[in-house]
Amino acid sequence: MSSVIKIAVDAMGGDNSPNKIIDGIVHHHASNQSTFYKIFGDEDKISKLLNNKISKNNFEIVNTLNKVSSEDSPLEAAKRGKDTSMWLAIESVKKKDCDIVISAGNTGALLVISKLNLKMINNIDKPALSALWPNKTGMSVVLDLGANIECSSKNLFDFSVMGASLYKSLYPQETPNVALLNIGSEELKGNETIKETYQLMNEKKSNDYKFCGYIEGNELMNGEVNVIVSDGFTGNVALKTAEGTANFITDELKKALSGSLIGKISSLLNISNLRKFKKRLDPRLYNGAIFIGLDSPVVKSHGGTDYIGFANSLDVCCRIVSGNLIEKIKRNI
Repeated sequence: MSSVIKIAVDAMGGDNSPNKIIDGIVHHHASNQSTFYKIFGDEDKISKLLNNKISKNNFEIVNTLNKVSSEDSPLEAAKRGKDTSMWLAIESVKKKDCDIVISAGNTGALLVISKLNLKMINNIDKPALSALWPNKTGMSVVLDLGANIECSSKNLFDFSVMGASLYKSLYPQETPNVALLNIGSEELKGNETIKETYQLMNEKKSNDYKFCGYIEGNELMNGEVNVIVSDGFTGNVALKTAEGTANFITDELKKALSGSLIGKISSLLNISNLRKFKKRLDPRLYNGAIFIGLDSPVVKSHGGTDYIGFANSLDVCCRIVSGNLIEKIKRNI
């Protein structure tokens, strides 16, 4: 594999694009000099924003004025044409011009257009949407987060293998613990699909991960499990609940520390710890969901993030490529 990582970037997706996309590229490039960015979008706007901030050897702009909007349904986005910035970025990965593609645009459209352009990895039936979550000791990979509402035991088994491969790509020195999200830790708990998946996972032995059975929702953040697997419906509910709880805690803490003189004095005395707390719950640090199961990696940046969040998702792209994610999945499947 070439030492230069080539990222196809949809510059027109998400809020405040292409401004935040280009600012994110500039920020990311400052500490990733060997990355090449193939940028798809409005060349006039992109050129003005780049304005010699990175070397011309590290980027190429592919001009297109057509883009997928956030209001488009996946079907409308696919019909919009093959000259949208999203479609062309994905197509560049299909053609092997780039190693990985990233977009902050419409999630449903990104999944559909990716599936239209890219093949599935052999023996995998469905791609999954995965993301990084913080826990007490570091990070966890959680999947599926909404790509597949209904899943078979084979799908969940595949997600387990893919999630473990993703974790291993991001953290090469660690062997992940894998668990199935369930309503209890006992073998008898859960529906038939999850019980069948438990049996499949128990029978499959691997040196790349350790199967740890079931995990309940209240244990997601304890750090004992690194890869958490569920169907897309359950995973999405868990994700939104976790995000909402984190926002609730942060907002309530702000009120408590700014609502009275004692609170303000307390916040000044604890400013170092409060900064650490804020940083730990900063969603920009965990930006970058990954569609896995396709024969090329596709990364989805949150549409509402800023340039720091987008730069962090570019870093996820680099780690996925350097960690040989697709090869790991093929070997384990």
